[in-house]
Amino acid sequence: MERLTAEERLTLKTGAFGAVFLVSNAEPGMFAMIRESVAASGAMADASGVVKEALTVGPLPQLPRDSALEIESMVLPALSRAVAILREKSPGDVEAYRSVVLTAADQVAGAHRGVAPAEAAVIDRIRAALAAPA
Repeated sequence: MERLTAEERLTLKTGAFGAVFLVSNAEPGMFAMIRESVAASGAMADASGVVKEALTVGPLPQLPRDSALEIESMVLPALSRAVAILREKSPGDVEAYRSVVLTAADQVAGAHRGVAPAEAAVIDRIRAALAAPA
């Protein structure tokens, strides 16, 4: 297993935090967003090894705030790149990363009155990005 560079860790973090942000924004509402971010932080805290280090060390990713489409066009490729980085440098952590991201996304979606159709659609796109060969 090779150590990840700061840039690679940021890619993993951008994908993971961005995925949570996308799901959270699929169904707007300030109180919902607070509940959702607490739910997501639990899933991220359960990570271990390389994935935990990537998600907890260094700066938070800078996500665009203007449009969901802009965020999605940054986050989905980051998820695919993150999987490719892990495949190359730490293959044993690929499934852990996928699991953490999808668990966080599911927890965010379910944190406020169950999973809405818009949230389910975003999670499907996140799942596809995590499965795509980069």
